[in-house]
Amino acid sequence: MDFWPEFLASSWGKEFVAGGFGGIAGVISGYPLDSIRVRQQNSKSGSAFRVFRNVVATEGPLSLYRGMAAPLASVTFQNAMVFQIYATLSRAFDRDIPASDPPSYKGVALGGTVAGAIQSLIISPVELVKIQLQLQSKTNQYNNQAASLKGPIDVTRIIFRQEGWRGIYRGLTITVLRDAHSHGLYFWAYEYTKEQLHPGCRKNGQESFQTMLIAGGLAGAVSWISCYPLDVVKTRLQAQSQSKSAKYHGIVDCFRRSMREEGHGVLWRGVGTTVGRAFLVNGAIFTAYETALRCLFNNNNNNHANVQSKNAL
Repeated sequence: MDFWPEFLASSWGKEFVAGGFGGIAGVISGYPLDSIRVRQQNSKSGSAFRVFRNVVATEGPLSLYRGMAAPLASVTFQNAMVFQIYATLSRAFDRDIPASDPPSYKGVALGGTVAGAIQSLIISPVELVKIQLQLQSKTNQYNNQAASLKGPIDVTRIIFRQEGWRGIYRGLTITVLRDAHSHGLYFWAYEYTKEQLHPGCRKNGQESFQTMLIAGGLAGAVSWISCYPLDVVKTRLQAQSQSKSAKYHGIVDCFRRSMREEGHGVLWRGVGTTVGRAFLVNGAIFTAYETALRCLFNNNNNNHANVQSKNAL
């Protein structure tokens, strides 16, 4: 009965729960654009609007939310873990900074990089299942499958039965390469932009909602641009089925064949949709995260004040 009050009273508990709220806000706000991005990356042509119009006309608008259960079910823990690891390591990498001061930009970048690499262990299987579901209609046409996959559990069971743990973690290496450096840049860009928009807010914590939205949106856009070619390769590797004749045999082969067959522009196909989604999603993530932190800290302070008042009586 006392677990949650004690957990939320600690710094670990606050960062963990606030990160979870941020992740949920991000998934719900940006999932339709993510579905369009995946379809663009795995096709040979088509603007975002054309893909959107075709999907809505042939499969219905709800198809843009197909596969959302997998990331939504895991996003609370995954995002909470990322923010908690980042908050801890950003100070561990630069112990000369007093606890009353915000972590240095070096600590922010290094903490974000390690957090991104660690979270790949969770996000890689989740994104594999999500991509398989998002591309389900097209895959079924190619393989002449009459029945659709029912959901993330069904997809996971089939992949594990056919390929084992190796199939579940297909694309892990490219996910680590994508997420490690991009998360370092992500957290650094947020902290730097926030301070430029609202000088002194990193120390006093008085940034406005507008500052959170803009800084979070720009951080998301910059980090995605930095890793987008890697994400295209990851999508193509995770979209194919290893149980049949795979088109690509590894990261380098996917890079080479994709550029040889479709040109260098293939590595940036869908980047406009992604940057727009990244701005929206990460603005929502950081605003929800910072707001949740404020609520948790204020609630803890109020509880502490009430306890002191009762003791004084």
